[in-house]
Amino acid sequence: MRLDTFHAFAVSAMADAPDVLSSTPWDRGAEHLRGIHVTLTTGAQAWIGITSAAAPGDKWEGPEIPVEGEPPAEIPYPPLFEEKSTTPLRLSAYLAAALANSGNKQIAEAAAYSDTAQHPGFGVLFHDGARGFCLLHYTARSGQTLGGREFDLQASI
Repeated sequence: MRLDTFHAFAVSAMADAPDVLSSTPWDRGAEHLRGIHVTLTTGAQAWIGITSAAAPGDKWEGPEIPVEGEPPAEIPYPPLFEEKSTTPLRLSAYLAAALANSGNKQIAEAAAYSDTAQHPGFGVLFHDGARGFCLLHYTARSGQTLGGREFDLQASI
């Protein structure tokens, strides 16, 4: 799955998660990344950068040829909130589950990055060998806006 297709799919799949109020494209301006702005039902927000790696042999020329297989088995959504707030790690696992539970036949697996990763996020492996990478760039509590330094995430939102 190529970047533009993955971005559109991810916006839609995250919007379908039970505790997500909205999921909209995040305009990254001149940067090469695509982005998604997610607002949770509590009003907490996250801005997620999306990148991808092409399938082996795909030069991103010509039409995209979808490769389908068995989608990931549906999994229970992991607990997102504790006392009406969440953490970047919990949010990453929750959003990875949203992609895994989408039933998309191009996805082989979706999982949150390890809690020892440099930045919280999640990744997707597609049946054609392409990969999608999703990093949390900013977080905000209810009523706040995007601010601060990139990747300087709040511990609890």
